[in-house]
Parts: sequence; C-alpha cells; structure tokens
Amino acid sequence: MARRITVRGVVFSALFAALLSVSSLFNVTLGFTPVPISLESLVVMLAGALLGPLYGFFSMFSLVALLALGLPLFHGTGGLALILGPTGGFIWMYPIAALLIGLAMSRIRGKAVGAFIGAFVILEVCGSLLLYVTGVPWLAHVAHLSLGKALALGCYPYLLGDAVKAFLGAWIILPVRQVWPVRRILGQQTAPVAKFD
Repeated sequence: MARRITVRGVVFSALFAALLSVSSLFNVTLGFTPVPISLESLVVMLAGALLGPLYGFFSMFSLVALLALGLPLFHGTGGLALILGPTGGFIWMYPIAALLIGLAMSRIRGKAVGAFIGAFVILEVCGSLLLYVTGVPWLAHVAHLSLGKALALGCYPYLLGDAVKAFLGAWIILPVRQVWPVRRILGQQTAPVAKFD
C-alpha cells in the first residue's frame, strides 16, 4: 500500500511534539555540566516506536524547526541560541533517532522476552547512544573542550539513566503496540516483522 499522509498521523505527530516540549520542563541541571538530566530522549523513543519512522521523524523535526524559528518550546526558551548552544547537537539528532527507531521497531512484534530485549537494544542504541554522536562533539566545540572532557561532562554521567529510559520505553511500547499498533494510527500496512515467542 502506498504511504500517505493522514489526519490522525499529523494529529499524533503534533501531540508527541507537544509532549516533547512539556517533557523539557522536567529536567535536573547538574552543577558541573550544561547538559541536564531530562525525559526528552524517552519521548523521542516513544515517538519513533509508536508513530513509525515517517511520523516519528515529522513530530520531532517539526518541534526542532519551531525552536529554530524562535518559539520558546524548550523549558521556556528557543531560537538559534538554543539550537546552536551546548546541547544543540543532541536536539538536532532527535528527528533522525525517531526515524531509525521507527524503522527498526517495525520489525519487532509480540511481547515475549526476545521482543523486549530487541526493543531495549533498539531504544538504547538509536534513542540514547546515537544522540551522543552529534551531541558530544558539538558540546566540545561550543564549550571549547577536548573530546575526552566533553565525554566526561556530556556522556558518561548519563549512561545509566539512558539505560533506564530505554528499559522503561520498551516496557511501555510493547504492550501499547499490542492494543494500538502503528497501522491503526497511520492507516497503513506495517513492514514484515520478526516475532519472538
């Protein structure tokens, strides 16, 4: 079936973009680094896995674009100062992370242990570790740090929390997809899946 844009898909994309904006209000700022502890990456995981690659990307990209235009949607701030600031490298990757999560999660169905492990690995790699690919080098560039120092400030302290978010994401996503699969939101057939029973 050909892919098409649906009203429900756009509405759910807007809802997840709003959820990402709201999640940015709940963060913990650490004194030694400009990178806060937040729930934003968990929302990116949920968007990609529950909306699929197209709408997951669209929901995250739309918020990043609105931020770049100056709308104060991230903890009351926005604009190029945020997008090009110390945490900008993480924010840029949100749409790509949601896209890759949507593509990878479309291959997993079920709620057995194998499906949970597969979902956890996808969320950890695409929803957490991938964000560091652009986030850490950009932090090093903006803050004039060595790559090692940027890793110490913007990566290592967050790895355990990222694993917890990936675990929580898999725990939420698998049962939700049993009741509300992506095709019910998009009105499309899903890609072939790998079952883990």
